[in-house]
Amino acid sequence: MDRRQFINSSAALGALAMASPLFAAQAKRRLTFDAMGEVRFEYTPELVREMRDSGLDAIAVTLCDPKYFEGEAYDVAVEAVLAHDRHIKAHPAQFLKATSATDIERARANGQIAIFYLFQNSTQFGRDLDNVDLFYNLGVRSSQITYNYQNWAGAGCKELGDHGLTVFGRSLVERMNQLGMLIDLSHSNMRTMADTISHSKQPVVISHTACMAVHANTRNTTDENLRLLAGAGGVVGICQMRPFLTHKHAGALADYFAHIDHAVRVAGADHVAIGSDRDHRRVKMTDAYIAELKREEGANFNPDEWPLYIDELNGPTRMEVVWDGVRKLGYSAADVDKIMGENLRRVYQEVVG
Repeated sequence: MDRRQFINSSAALGALAMASPLFAAQAKRRLTFDAMGEVRFEYTPELVREMRDSGLDAIAVTLCDPKYFEGEAYDVAVEAVLAHDRHIKAHPAQFLKATSATDIERARANGQIAIFYLFQNSTQFGRDLDNVDLFYNLGVRSSQITYNYQNWAGAGCKELGDHGLTVFGRSLVERMNQLGMLIDLSHSNMRTMADTISHSKQPVVISHTACMAVHANTRNTTDENLRLLAGAGGVVGICQMRPFLTHKHAGALADYFAHIDHAVRVAGADHVAIGSDRDHRRVKMTDAYIAELKREEGANFNPDEWPLYIDELNGPTRMEVVWDGVRKLGYSAADVDKIMGENLRRVYQEVVG
């Protein structure tokens, strides 16, 4: 392209940007990809618009309650996929069901949020590996190996003992690798996590956790496993669940960024992401909300740990706060872009396609 062609093409792009606010916004926007978070059916169009305007481009969402087992887990999972399909179809201006990394740019170009489907357990597969194919064909692109306790594949972070990936779990990992379904090790215990990272032929993610060395919590990950994950090309998403980050109820935002910084120092800037694990509503600890929590959390509900949110990250515009905070950690602009979305895009591209 000669100088005149370049000037003419630049002028044309400039005119298009002036004519299309969406084009101009997308040209300036850096990718923001949440490794795991909530998109509830009751979100209003105004709330979703705030999420999008604050920078959220793509998110992996939990499809259903992960605490079911056997046939019930399968039934709940199928209905959850169909329900999310119906919701996205009913809101085409807001959401795009994403089944490949290229769908992220399609969604961005159209002003949508790309939604990747995630299970927070593997119990929906039962002991039948053909169910992995079934859910893949329904558009599911990621699944955890375990939730909090033992299942057929491995042990969760709250399980007694030090059990690791099972014989069935190894077969499950192999089938997921074969299909291009991303393995998520959130909620696994450290041995299951390490076993899976070592056995997988593809990079894996720990979509929502924090650093055990910064704050001891059963849901957090050791430096040893963070290094193992990074060595295998994986990515860890640092969550925004206050009890996983600190005992403090006030001033917890600094602790959140301390976990991100520690993960970068241990695993490297190429292997850290944002995995909020949070609602986008502006939450208030009303009686109605507490009742909702009790219904959803069941035995996991611990009133001493609530509220789970960090005040500055409570609401649909939190990604603006995250961007500002990560920039202030002093990383290069390229590393900030990686943490906020490019690392996850890379893993999805490598594994999912």
